Amino acid sequence: MQYAPTTNKFHSPSQSVGSIIRGFKSTTTKKINQFRNMLENPIWQRNYYEHIIRSENELDRIREYIKNNPLRWQYDKENPMGKPDKIEKDFWKNFT
Repeated sequence: MQYAPTTNKFHSPSQSVGSIIRGFKSTTTKKINQFRNMLENPIWQRNYYEHIIRSENELDRIREYIKNNPLRWQYDKENPMGKPDKIEKDFWKNFT
């Protein structure tokens, strides 16, 4: 299932990034739960990381991380049972 946000459904230009993310998470959670025929089932982790992408290389690195993220859950810092490896640690050091 693919979902693409449209500007007029999520926010006006005066809203904060946090409220935009909150709206996106709320809308997509409702749609996914409707699709799966479930009620009030959480989809998203609680927080998000706000980060300004400053170069094409950085954007490519983030794209690769997103693409490979499900395969690397065992190393993810958000996984309570995970054990972050060097790749995970190196990726996140640029966000702190």
